[in-house]
Amino acid sequence: MEDLTIRSHTLFEDAQAIFTGTLFVSLALILFAQAGLLTGGTAGAAFVLHYATDVSLGRLFFLINLPFYWFAWTRMGREFTVKTFISIAILSLMTEFSPRLFAIDRLHPAYAAVLGGLLLGSGCLFLARHRASLGGATIVSLYLQKARGWRAGKVQMLMDCVIVLLALTVISPERVAYSVLAAVVMNLFIAVNHKPGRYAVL
Repeated sequence: MEDLTIRSHTLFEDAQAIFTGTLFVSLALILFAQAGLLTGGTAGAAFVLHYATDVSLGRLFFLINLPFYWFAWTRMGREFTVKTFISIAILSLMTEFSPRLFAIDRLHPAYAAVLGGLLLGSGCLFLARHRASLGGATIVSLYLQKARGWRAGKVQMLMDCVIVLLALTVISPERVAYSVLAAVVMNLFIAVNHKPGRYAVL
């Protein structure tokens, strides 16, 4: 019989994974914001509203995710929901304050798309393997992987593409194209590295 304690994480391991994952994602969001790009999911919805209203990205991201906590609590459990709430709160704060700590003088949107996509994919995997997420579409995609066996990366890619297409109302088609590149890079990374049955994360 398999010893499940081998795969259990300590509180410190969970804390470092959540911090590292949210830090990676916050760096990606900062790259996107500076290059005039966006991503998918609830972060993408926050970007669309940010570009349309000029309300801060971190604040919008936190507020948009509030309705998804009930779904997470009822379908994914208390541990997942609490860790997800902590991750979203930390990411919202990092997104608000990190731009005050560093700046990039020159950034090509293609470079921002590829690097940001990889940072997003890595950050989301850190969180997923420690039973956390960044809310919204990620909650739904991880649930469908658990319940239906659907690849989380493919489900996420579909939802992300819908959000990115909505961006045509607020940013130029060229920036949307670079944003699609970022979404493809991120979700291919997740699809390759997060397969059902390989890791017992949920």
